[in-house]
Amino acid sequence: MKTATKLILLFKDGVSSGEGFASLISKSLLPNTNSNLRRLEDSFELSLDKYGINDHKASGNLIHFLGNNGVYEVSILRLEYYETPILACALNELLALLVGENPNIPTFVVPFLVEASKLKLENKNSITTYDVSLYGLEFGPVNTSTQALGSKTQRPPKSLRIYDEQLACLVRVVGVLDIPTFVLVGQHARHISPNTLNEDLEVIYEMGHHLANYSSLSFKKERIVWNPPMSLRIREEPWRALYG
Repeated sequence: MKTATKLILLFKDGVSSGEGFASLISKSLLPNTNSNLRRLEDSFELSLDKYGINDHKASGNLIHFLGNNGVYEVSILRLEYYETPILACALNELLALLVGENPNIPTFVVPFLVEASKLKLENKNSITTYDVSLYGLEFGPVNTSTQALGSKTQRPPKSLRIYDEQLACLVRVVGVLDIPTFVLVGQHARHISPNTLNEDLEVIYEMGHHLANYSSLSFKKERIVWNPPMSLRIREEPWRALYG
């Protein structure tokens, strides 16, 4: 599977409308207006038989941006939604293939938007939402790309515990494979209301700008329409308006 050495990895979140976080990020990253980059789309499907999984495959799609000489400048990979333990097998198979088939090991940058209650510190039930809008987690060999991202984001405290399945699985797999990886971890509120919606958008915008700087693409924030699943929303009964 051919990719650029700059690779943005996105995890689909199971939102049936297609407007989940991964979809929003991928459609908001575009070539600059004066760029000659050409867009190429592809898909993949990998067998998981060797893990004893015969009824699922590791699948997803790719968006490549190629220069005039046909060189792959940056790739965006969206992995389909899986739950553990299938997620661990699919991710391991995909990353091992990408590292093994490319002469130059890609640098993976992975944005995550995680419910704040799934990031916990010692002696605290959870991190207070928006205390820090964005954390940066670095794994594997350090290079100029990961160093640049690390200099612009805050490292999480050592006592941080991750209870988001996708993020925790990624951390384990890239740690074992020792792949150069930088994970951008933004937080969103557990329940979406008008007050928290704008704060969520600011976190997404900050992520988008970091991804644009890394990839040399342009981040179009006007393409972001953050519309979380209804299950995350606070139901606004009419009587609530009486109390502000």
